[in-house]
Amino acid sequence: MAFEPENLGLSSAGLPLLRDLIHERTGLFYDNGRCETLGDRLAPLVIQRGFRSFLDFYYLLKYDEREPGDEWRRVMDALSVQETYFWREIAQIQGFVQSVLPALVRAADRPIRIWSVPCATGEEPLTIAMALSEAGWFDRARITIHASDASSAAIAKARIGRYRERSFRSLPPFLREKYFVERDGAWEPVPALRDRIASWSVVNLASADEIAPYASSPVIFCRNAFIYFSPASVKAVVNALAERMPVPSYLFVGASESLLNVTDRFMLHDLDQAFVYVKRESPTDV
Repeated sequence: MAFEPENLGLSSAGLPLLRDLIHERTGLFYDNGRCETLGDRLAPLVIQRGFRSFLDFYYLLKYDEREPGDEWRRVMDALSVQETYFWREIAQIQGFVQSVLPALVRAADRPIRIWSVPCATGEEPLTIAMALSEAGWFDRARITIHASDASSAAIAKARIGRYRERSFRSLPPFLREKYFVERDGAWEPVPALRDRIASWSVVNLASADEIAPYASSPVIFCRNAFIYFSPASVKAVVNALAERMPVPSYLFVGASESLLNVTDRFMLHDLDQAFVYVKRESPTDV
């Protein structure tokens, strides 16, 4: 059914302004063909506020300083896409474990920090931890994994760590038996796996201040976020990461995402069945 705000007692006035503000603050971009989707997701927040139009909500987000953080957290929860699962795009993670990490360990004289962002409800960082554990890396190197997402609701679920069958659709059964226990109809990571995640945090990728504590990681998994960003937003985020990431460092993006026409700060490296972007020692003249 097409989105018709009038049926909810709402005026669509201000929706384009609201879209542009969200793009500016978060990087998320809704083109003209997806404005209805944005309206669908934000309409409950507008109604809860007692507003009659999206323009009222726009003014609240842009100018009201009394509780801007709380309101933006609700917006990010409403817009967050939390569709993920264990062992997703596993060829890339296996390429990291088998090819990238050995070279990084040889070159590094400090603990290896891995940042997973956006991590949604936690399946990706836990997958990375399982893959590292299966390869014996936690016994051979000092490795920490940090996980972040723009949605506070997603991070709350990740911290609780209770997963249903849908999250396990690609995970080999023997790994579920090894790393999870069933309780009251859901599966929880065993303490040895849960403790591999050093921190869970709420981070907006479009905020330089929020990414700063983690962006110096030599390994960043930033997969399936840029498909929702505008090209300008992708470039801004990637360049902000490049400013902080050391050399050598490795940036993993989703299989359907490409940085080749976005930045000259990274070069594409083949991992047999997957790929990774490697930070250049200095930008090219392109």
